[in-house]
Amino acid sequence: MRVLLTGSDGFIGRNVHSELMNREEVDSVTCIEKDYMNHNKWEKSLQYAVEECDSIIHIGAISDTMLQDPNEMMKYNFEFSRVLFDLADICGKKVIYASSAANKGEGGQTPSNLYGWSKYITEKYGLAKLKTTDVEFEADFHAPFIALRYFNVYGPGEQNKGKMASVAFQAFRLGKFELFPGTPRRDFVYIKDVVSATIHPLFNKIASGIYEVGSGDHRTFEDVLQIMGVKFTYRSELDVPKGYQYDTKANKNEFMAGWEPIYNLEKGLKEYKEYLES
Repeated sequence: MRVLLTGSDGFIGRNVHSELMNREEVDSVTCIEKDYMNHNKWEKSLQYAVEECDSIIHIGAISDTMLQDPNEMMKYNFEFSRVLFDLADICGKKVIYASSAANKGEGGQTPSNLYGWSKYITEKYGLAKLKTTDVEFEADFHAPFIALRYFNVYGPGEQNKGKMASVAFQAFRLGKFELFPGTPRRDFVYIKDVVSATIHPLFNKIASGIYEVGSGDHRTFEDVLQIMGVKFTYRSELDVPKGYQYDTKANKNEFMAGWEPIYNLEKGLKEYKEYLES
């Protein structure tokens, strides 16, 4: 199996790459990073990379949920993906796309910020472009397009994410933390569960569609900091950014067949804290 992986320099991509390299079934992993679009013939180069692979795992994207520059957001989160999905369609390659729980926005309907919309329309484009070719892949036991909506991922490897790193990491580094008021809740999912979900469609028969990747529970940020043993205070309500989600939770009925998380918050944070302390 030859895998084309985007975003291997990022938090999730780096962990996925490490797991793929340890799999005997995987012969090679070709990596593409964010600056790929900066050279003149990137589309031709991408075509060659797609032709030479068996499966595509598309993780690379701008992950800053507060970015307000539509040109930058759409260039990297949609335009690159559009070309990649078009090539996958032409070459008959299956795609595993790293989508986001931000697609659901506040209330579970539509995105509430630019980042969420960029992932939402990319997800919709991929489904429209590739899903109709299911029958061609039936004998191969792989679907052509699978969108995985990641929830709030945390764990080893996120130290370079800056302000987008998890509260667990930032609080551990600072020794204290300021929370938004109103006790917002998140579905915190450990990186090892995210990695297992991401590669699951490579080795299992999964139908095309949208799947959620989370713990299936929603916990407060206070829970996180108490488990980490970090003191916290509260910020002003005026500091809460526009489009902020107050509650996210993965629907277990939307998990892929044969996959489920093995880490709850206590187990994940215990392992993560031990890693950070070491």
